[in-house]
Amino acid sequence: MSETRVFLLPDLGEGLTEAELVSWHVSVGDSIEVDQPIAEVETAKSAVEVPSPYAGIVAELHGKPGETLDVGKPLISVTPVSSVPTADNAAPAPSPDGHAASSMPSGSDRPDATPGAASSAATAAEAAAETYREEEKAGSGNVLIGYGTPGGHAAAKRTRLPKASVSVLEPAETQPADKAADDLTLLRTRVPGKLGAVISPLVRRMAREHGVDLGELHGSGESGLIMRRDVEKAISAPVIEPVETKPAPTSPSPAVDRAGSQTQGRDARTGLAIATRTPVRGVRKAVAATMTRSRAEIPEATVWVDVDATGLMELREGMKAGGAAVPGLLAFIARFVTAGLKKYPELNTRIESAEDGSQEIVGFDGVNLGIAAQTDRGLVVPSVRSAEKLSARELDAEIRRLTDVAREGKATPTELGSGTFTLNNYGVFGVDGSAAIINHPEVAILGVGRIIDKPWVVNGELAVRKVTELTLTFDHRVCDGGTAAGFLRFVADAIENPTTLLADI
Repeated sequence: MSETRVFLLPDLGEGLTEAELVSWHVSVGDSIEVDQPIAEVETAKSAVEVPSPYAGIVAELHGKPGETLDVGKPLISVTPVSSVPTADNAAPAPSPDGHAASSMPSGSDRPDATPGAASSAATAAEAAAETYREEEKAGSGNVLIGYGTPGGHAAAKRTRLPKASVSVLEPAETQPADKAADDLTLLRTRVPGKLGAVISPLVRRMAREHGVDLGELHGSGESGLIMRRDVEKAISAPVIEPVETKPAPTSPSPAVDRAGSQTQGRDARTGLAIATRTPVRGVRKAVAATMTRSRAEIPEATVWVDVDATGLMELREGMKAGGAAVPGLLAFIARFVTAGLKKYPELNTRIESAEDGSQEIVGFDGVNLGIAAQTDRGLVVPSVRSAEKLSARELDAEIRRLTDVAREGKATPTELGSGTFTLNNYGVFGVDGSAAIINHPEVAILGVGRIIDKPWVVNGELAVRKVTELTLTFDHRVCDGGTAAGFLRFVADAIENPTTLLADI
């Protein structure tokens, strides 16, 4: 069996299951080191460079730029330095145990081995690779450059199957290492109920060569494991030719022949010519999944109120006159929101469901304030962690930093997936209000519309004031309308009378 090692696309964190391959940093035949970036991938949340856990020579690249790869699928194949044949040491034939002699460590077990710089380098490279893998399992944060690994979770998600001994020798050309790795990966990533449990790649290959559908077999092994004898039985079973139930000759059907409609360039339902087909992936796919789940699971309700923001605008103008740097309006509103959540903590919670169907409302000691940001890649929500501890000036700096890295596609999963409440400033698009969809699994989102001149009654007289609209959408499972209205009114009063409330927040 070849010494080539297959590196599977790792768990990118935050429940992400796939990534789009943007570019390769290496080519076949290149020499690489442990932790060297080998590719750039783009997830539903950000772009990131993937480092190699192995040192050696690049044997194969599993994917082309633009392709979407599933987590757990082969990314790159690397031949370790110790297994690379040289002029003085050609690659020996496989030994009966399936391993090439070049994989044996140098020393007394190999009389022809000569200690030297190459051997030392190979040993050091392997030691570094092993250290990398141990750190990866321990959650050290070295899995991906710029990514943190949740402590205590990586080992559970990234377990490796023990190597099974195989008594039948197979020619190397009929059992490539990358194919075996892909077969093992199918087991790790299979969908329960869709594919029978098969550990042996030989059994998979046998089924594939004889056209046996593993999904239709019931394994005779432990826990339904499909064994070789099960496949052999299916192969030897007589083929029953259908007589009365014989289907009619296949012919393209307009209702199901999607490929035909593509080639004709016309939509069967509307009769219109098809102009474009855009795959739903990346950020758009993540947004679609989150919004669909939110609508399906959350019984939401919405309250809104018009607010006279003249007092806040005048406060900022007065601060500008003093020559000091002045926080933006959104930073002030963010400060009012964190204060309001302290008074109405029900809106800073999450619903968790147990396997038995019971539910709990989980409250948090702190506020991670999500800021909805529109980017070229789509809508993302980076969050200001522990926002309740920051002043308006500090919030302003952090909001600007987060929106910048989000638009550049460099925000980390932690920054993008840890919010407990979302603030959405859709006023920048020139609209007044929106029935926003809650960012699941949060339970509320506050929207801020544009600030425009409107007639407003002040002290019994009509005046032109700076008016905006606040809209709060909340999960009715965690609170009732009184709580939602109380929070919304608190934020509105803070905007209308900022100097009065600043002393208390």
